[in-house]
Amino acid sequence: MAHATLMVAPAVDRSVEVLFVDDDQGQREMYRRRLEREGYRVRLADSAESAADQVRARCPQVVVLDIAMPGRDGLSALQELLDIAPALPVIINTAYPAFTDNFLAWAADAYVEKTSEIAPLLRAIHGATTEGAVG
Repeated sequence: MAHATLMVAPAVDRSVEVLFVDDDQGQREMYRRRLEREGYRVRLADSAESAADQVRARCPQVVVLDIAMPGRDGLSALQELLDIAPALPVIINTAYPAFTDNFLAWAADAYVEKTSEIAPLLRAIHGATTEGAVG
């Protein structure tokens, strides 16, 4: 008799704090709820400026960053965040796959397209926080 292998999600370190940056309030709240259900502590920022201020005040273990935001976009924020905290893992989370061709996006630890499926983002967060990138 063949046995099915049960795929178990990796255990989440409940001390991992995620800074989720998106200008859309509905997106921020939806992702906050979903990430908290997975065991992450979540802070929110609605702009590049707010994200940089929060990283300066208390650096999270990982940042999930939207690109298309009014004012300063996520790519300019990415560089500033890495200037503040060079070892900070940053995951780009955007609905626009064309940004993968932009060399400024290459500084991110991962690039995840927004979809209704959160699993790719969870894998990216888990990878960024367990591969020695977090101190």
